[in-house]
Amino acid sequence: MNKPYEPQPVSPWSSAEDGHRALRDTLGAFATGVTVVTALDPDGRAIGLTVNSFNTVSLDPPLVLWSLSLASPNLEAFRRASHFAVNVLAADQQALSERFAQRNSDKFAGLDWREGRGGAPLLPGCCAILECRNEAQHAGGDHLIFIGRVESCSRSDRAPLVFHGGRYRALRD
Repeated sequence: MNKPYEPQPVSPWSSAEDGHRALRDTLGAFATGVTVVTALDPDGRAIGLTVNSFNTVSLDPPLVLWSLSLASPNLEAFRRASHFAVNVLAADQQALSERFAQRNSDKFAGLDWREGRGGAPLLPGCCAILECRNEAQHAGGDHLIFIGRVESCSRSDRAPLVFHGGRYRALRD
């Protein structure tokens, strides 16, 4: 007979910093794809950032989610955007991921992007793109969780960029 599951308390850490590091290291065991989420700010300027907190919520209706730190300088612009695009990066787009992970730079300089729904920038060479209406936002600790209703999606046969254990990785057959 199986014993019922009994949750175990999290190990006490010597400091909050130790706890955050341990949690990040543990979560790093979960491989994720890498995305760049883009939108237009209230002044019509393109904004974007690298995100790996992307996931599916529902197929009917078609909903996805991603989260953004409450400390992000782009938080209010994304909150107010009518639409956003989730650009799923291809295996050869690590430099693009690193570019959009930077703060205070012109991330779109020299990029040949096209405009999607609500003006959200669609990046070239991605293995998939989801164009979403900014459906809802929910508090999630030190992050805001964005729910997007997928209005359009497309994909290519390109392999995705993967992040695991604090590093970019490639899929192997």
